[in-house]
Amino acid sequence: MGVVIGITGRNCAGKDTVAAILERHGFERYSLSDGLRAELRKRGEEITRPTLIALGNELRTAEGPATLAIRVQDMIQTERCALVSVRNPMEVERLREIPGFEFWAVDAPVEVRFARETSRGRESLPASLEEFVELEARENTSDPNAQQLDATYNLADWEIQNDGTLEELEARVMGRIEALEAVASGDQA
Repeated sequence: MGVVIGITGRNCAGKDTVAAILERHGFERYSLSDGLRAELRKRGEEITRPTLIALGNELRTAEGPATLAIRVQDMIQTERCALVSVRNPMEVERLREIPGFEFWAVDAPVEVRFARETSRGRESLPASLEEFVELEARENTSDPNAQQLDATYNLADWEIQNDGTLEELEARVMGRIEALEAVASGDQA
């Protein structure tokens, strides 16, 4: 049995940073948004946060709330992988069918996340912390065919705070992986 980590978190919490740490330690990395990006390219549409969200919601409505998880499961080529951008409770439910699956929620204080967002230098940045919080609230719904960030976050098996240095984050991540791999190999302490 392998170790498969699903990752969720609020905007700029460090989901991709956690996945990059796992990649450096031999994990394959997949994003539930990869299929969305490919579809937007096929449609000739710009790949932006709003278009990704809209397409994800469209596909969940048309194919069911777990469709992005089903699509990423079809892409997995290894028993040791990180699955980023899990944003709907039904996606978590579907991914729990994978042997060795554990679901992580990454978080950081809102001020830290806003500072990360503004440092990225992307287009259409929120003008203020208040706008950042408002945009995030709009992405968090109770619609079963949309993103449900809070409900998804609350399903986490493990929560990791990303409010320190990269080295501290990596130590937390790898400590958890070592424990999971010990359990998977039957080498529990």
